[in-house]
Amino acid sequence: MTKIQNPILSGYHPDPSILRVKNDYYIAVSTFEWFPGVQIYHSKDLVNWELLTYPLTRSSQLNMIGNPNSGGVWAPCLSYSNGKFYLIYTDVKSRKGAFKDTHNYLVTADDIEGPWSEPIYLNSSGFDPSLFHDDDGEKWLVNMIWDHRKGNHSFAGIALQEYSEEEKKLVGPIRNIFKGTELGLTEAPHLYKRNGYYYLLTAEGGTEYNHAATMARSTSLFGPYEVDPTNPILTSDQSKKSDQLQKAGHGSLVETQNGEWYMAHLCGRPVVDDKCILGRETAIQKCYWTEDDWIRIEGGPNPQFEVEAPDLPVFHIQDNKEKDDFNGNQLARYWNALRRTLDGNWYSLTDWPGYLRLYGEESMASGHQQSMIMRRLEDFHVELETAIQFEPEHFQQMAGLMIYYDTEDHVYLRVTHHEEIGKCIGIIETKYGEYDELLEKDIALPDEYVVFLKAVIDRHILQFYYGTNAGDWHRIGEEIDIGHLSDDDADLIRFTGTFVGMSAQDLSGQRKHADFDYFRYKKIKDNK
Repeated sequence: MTKIQNPILSGYHPDPSILRVKNDYYIAVSTFEWFPGVQIYHSKDLVNWELLTYPLTRSSQLNMIGNPNSGGVWAPCLSYSNGKFYLIYTDVKSRKGAFKDTHNYLVTADDIEGPWSEPIYLNSSGFDPSLFHDDDGEKWLVNMIWDHRKGNHSFAGIALQEYSEEEKKLVGPIRNIFKGTELGLTEAPHLYKRNGYYYLLTAEGGTEYNHAATMARSTSLFGPYEVDPTNPILTSDQSKKSDQLQKAGHGSLVETQNGEWYMAHLCGRPVVDDKCILGRETAIQKCYWTEDDWIRIEGGPNPQFEVEAPDLPVFHIQDNKEKDDFNGNQLARYWNALRRTLDGNWYSLTDWPGYLRLYGEESMASGHQQSMIMRRLEDFHVELETAIQFEPEHFQQMAGLMIYYDTEDHVYLRVTHHEEIGKCIGIIETKYGEYDELLEKDIALPDEYVVFLKAVIDRHILQFYYGTNAGDWHRIGEEIDIGHLSDDDADLIRFTGTFVGMSAQDLSGQRKHADFDYFRYKKIKDNK
């Protein structure tokens, strides 16, 4: 019997919204400050998934310049009705302290791969919006309500309002249909209809180790909603943090063409001291309905690593993600940029064919114009390798191999220039916003030579290497604990994951460029 191996989307893939259209399955996940916005994965068997497309590819759809760390796109909702795909998403502009500026939008497409429309503004009352298509043709938006007032609970319930497709806006009264349970922090609403009941699935308990999925139902869309007597229907077993999927919650449901039910949900896998280096991931659990019309997780409520797959034909995918030689005119689909679109003049694949050229711009602390081409860290044990041609003329110019969580936390094997020794290589670590250089003195490099850069990551331990000849590696610096590159090791709660790739800076403003010949990402062990 075929099994689903969880997580199905490893690495930073939070807040899954799952959808079936005929024989095709799609999952949309949050992308926060990384561009393009919203990843959509595709499958036909719920076992094998491939990255299919990004709907938000233009700055007119998503302008994140200046957005805070872990701002940007939160909790997209993908749905389908009458031949059209609908995508709802939040663009979070501020999130620190009492206030959250959360603007909710809708884009549509006739084809899942686009083109996707310009956005329709909906509201800003809270985040995690979701669109429900009732069987009478009406459409309803739900989102959590954010209450900033002192002494009030910040999560103030679930708002419901009708969406008029003809007027392209929300219309009619706003109703608070569900205040949540004692688990608190009620968010991530999704509505479903079955056997005369409206089902409201929410996330509660916060997106960390108390995370859970709560189900409530009503015979009326407007409530009142009765909570499942066994609530929560999904949550992690915290007594087994070493061998369980943790942080389980924020789910969405799908029914197969054979009448089986599954829940896609968020999870995390700690590597050390409850730290999830890979970020929050996506898993799937099989469900069933009871005789009294409540849904249950098979083997639940705790999530399972192995889940019985539906009886569907195998979906074959190609895994060509190990090495990119930059020989094409477009970046591979798995590459991302930080806050900025991929249509600017800050990088090129054609200025020197066969190389990725990055024009150095702002520093790693910037929330605006950073020159990074990065991909998700999806495995606990990997080797990363690149080769760079770069001739810096000033200490403000640098480029190299970046291991990055956000502006506050990253580690950087970079080539730069020093007044006394010329071209050189060293390691920068920024930890909790504090800058440090990990070598007592940078190492001199020959001019006009390719420099090979390598990183080996073994769970939370990172070791860098460099060389001036292919395969001739020299260890540089000591082992680095990268546990701070996680959601769980910062004063401010954050929500993304570790990225790896290539970066260039020119703090002088001269836009000195660096050329990268290739990038190799090699998984070296199982994810244990």
